[in-house]
Amino acid sequence: MQDKNSSFSIKDWSENDKPREKLLNKGKSTLSDAELVAILIGSGNRQESAVALCKRILASVNNNLNALGKLSVSELMTFKGIGEAKAISIVAALELGRRRRVEEAVVLNKITSSKSVFELMQPIIGELPHEEFWILYLNNSNKILQKTQISKGSITGTLVDNRLILKEALQLNAVALILAHNHPSGTLKPSESDKQITQKLKIAAQSLDVKVLDHLIITETAYFSFADEALL
Repeated sequence: MQDKNSSFSIKDWSENDKPREKLLNKGKSTLSDAELVAILIGSGNRQESAVALCKRILASVNNNLNALGKLSVSELMTFKGIGEAKAISIVAALELGRRRRVEEAVVLNKITSSKSVFELMQPIIGELPHEEFWILYLNNSNKILQKTQISKGSITGTLVDNRLILKEALQLNAVALILAHNHPSGTLKPSESDKQITQKLKIAAQSLDVKVLDHLIITETAYFSFADEALL
């Protein structure tokens, strides 16, 4: 007897096993990642149901949704049964999920710890293939006045202009800054350049009575805090 997960069309399954009906009757939390993605694509191919196909796609990225979100339309289309429209649906859904994380993090507009900075910035820069350097401008209650991308670099580095950073701080009447940049390599160890940038900006900001509270190095899953490690 053939396994329904690998050969039968979803429309031939029992009502309790169909992803859409399962979501309606039992709630969204009862569905597996593969079942949720299967709802997006609607159908599989001649050999696989939508769920089986999605299980195979997820297996190719070690069942990691963050990794799935990095696949391009063309990469998704290499799977039999995934055409351009289905690939676009998957990419669009995962991008909406990423943006939702950003919006949820923005609600935490008061910085209380290095972790709160990570939660805010990781969805923005944690998964990028190149380095970006950002500044959080804070008021005297540690609430974010503005977050600004200062520079965008290659995979090996980025450039920081202290004059532009401090000009913006004065215009916003900011009293404190938090630096943040990502390491696409995944390493959390600060480079000598990271340390020099931090110290130069700290000294320059002091002359304007602006404090540099922290500098975070952010990767996909973790972060390094200069303040937590007593490097400020």
